[in-house]
Amino acid sequence: MNRSPRAEQKISGGKQMNRKSLIWPAVVAMMLVACDSQVTIEADTSDEDRNKENVIAFYNAAINEKDFAAASAYMGDMYIQHNPLAADGPEGLKGFLDFAKANLSSFKVEIKQAFADGDYVILHVHAKRDPDDRGSAVMDIFRLENGKVVEHWDVIQPIPETSANDNTMF
Repeated sequence: MNRSPRAEQKISGGKQMNRKSLIWPAVVAMMLVACDSQVTIEADTSDEDRNKENVIAFYNAAINEKDFAAASAYMGDMYIQHNPLAADGPEGLKGFLDFAKANLSSFKVEIKQAFADGDYVILHVHAKRDPDDRGSAVMDIFRLENGKVVEHWDVIQPIPETSANDNTMF
């Protein structure tokens, strides 16, 4: 059988090997790396699932129940607030929830969607001051450290009476 010079390589000691036998070790190595990457991806996914669950529990305790003690179980040592109408830190959230208990008792949110990307969780919610209110579409963004909420941003858009399209905001 004639073999082209490219199909064989001399290995130390003068032994002839074809390319297929040289590729197998590389393929096995790549498969092992891929398996290790899959484990990392699955671990990241479980961290993201945990982060999502923690943010949802935090959000429901804080906003729907207005219970700072329950919400604080999901908070880190710091709480950086980016909403210009809310004070910074855990004490800022506590102050807001005390105000909400006294003045916004019927204010509720319904979480429509939750997204996680590493240590960030985004909630797309329908917020209503009372049951008859059209409400607002809200995007809340949270950053977590070690599974605890440490930072918050939000974007709020009132739901109009009419729309230029037939799509909902959710």
